[in-house]
Amino acid sequence: MRAPTSAKKSSPRHPSERRAAWWYRCRGYRLLARNVWVGGFELDLIVRRGRTIVFVEVKSKSGTRFGDPLEMVTPVKIERLRRAAAAWLAADPGSRGLVPRFDVAAERAGRLEVVQGAF
Repeated sequence: MRAPTSAKKSSPRHPSERRAAWWYRCRGYRLLARNVWVGGFELDLIVRRGRTIVFVEVKSKSGTRFGDPLEMVTPVKIERLRRAAAAWLAADPGSRGLVPRFDVAAERAGRLEVVQGAF
């Protein structure tokens, strides 16, 4: 049984998500899912390399008007992401024994920064 997903594994909805998916693929990660709704919350990207499964939150900003994209990952957002990841892991028996990690991929004016183990 696979984890519940409501999104196709085709291309991500946003260019920033495509760039982040490419960043992980270039570093040897396998893309498991994109734009997954589980537990009432969305997980942007789920990737895996070895025994590590990574839940990636993708944020982008075209300007500095409303702050940095990393600032958009609030404590409330972190709790939602943790709940969604826990629900995804619980629904996927193949993920037992994997080490979860939470990354944030932030795009600012065309440059992608990936913060591994962000929270």
